[in-house]
Amino acid sequence: MERLSKARYMASFHGMWSVGSLLTTIIGGGISRIISPERNLVAIGAVAFFALLVSNSSLLPDEVDGHEGTECEMAGKVSLFGKDALALWGIGFGMLAAIIAEGAASDWGAILLRENMGIAKGWYASAFASFALAMIVARFLGDRALAKWGAGRVVRIGGFAGGLAWATSIAIAVPLSDHSRIGALIIINIGFICAGLGIGPMFPAFIIAASSVPGIAPSVAIGRVGVISLGAFFIGPASIGLFAEVTSLPIAMAFPCVMLVIAGFQARTIHVRGKS
Repeated sequence: MERLSKARYMASFHGMWSVGSLLTTIIGGGISRIISPERNLVAIGAVAFFALLVSNSSLLPDEVDGHEGTECEMAGKVSLFGKDALALWGIGFGMLAAIIAEGAASDWGAILLRENMGIAKGWYASAFASFALAMIVARFLGDRALAKWGAGRVVRIGGFAGGLAWATSIAIAVPLSDHSRIGALIIINIGFICAGLGIGPMFPAFIIAASSVPGIAPSVAIGRVGVISLGAFFIGPASIGLFAEVTSLPIAMAFPCVMLVIAGFQARTIHVRGKS
């Protein structure tokens, strides 16, 4: 669609995914006392299946979507560690680092506020809420930012600024919580907002970068970096849990902050339409 329309849509599409994720959390929590999880999942599955049938009819036909690439691009398999796969490994590692940071904010934010900062019930979920809303804003504004400044620059600034601000907020807010819970809550939420703004455009940017790798069909390239980045779902939780057990959760949160900075560093692997 972006190639045919010469406009950016990837970040906004991912923004809709973030909206759906947030609404699911809110609605799911609201109806959990009314219906059982089994009925809830059956109802959601039926609605999703119907939506799939409706939206599927609006997809581009095979001969137009360009999933196999051009005649000069490889539509078949790409070697796992060959020279032609080096660019995909660089992009995939950047995506992996971004997903680790995103998962950490979602999984550990509330625990950090509750267990290490003593934030009261009803407020310790504010970090995730701030993070999720910042991600939604960043993704809906992401297409404009990617088109104006280039995917590489957006990822670089988001990674460096977001990672440093996030780490700084944790370093300040955790000890401050012993003296001022409100001040600590404000500071930690600012950090999670910065992280969300930084991470938001990254996944779409790395997907766009993968689809632009010369000589490899977009469908093959996107599939490969997707497989590489799947490691984040195993590495992230296990590493943070291990570090937290050995040290403490505030110290362990340095790991996703560093991963966010590394994702920004991997912006050097992004080359889209001459912009990096």
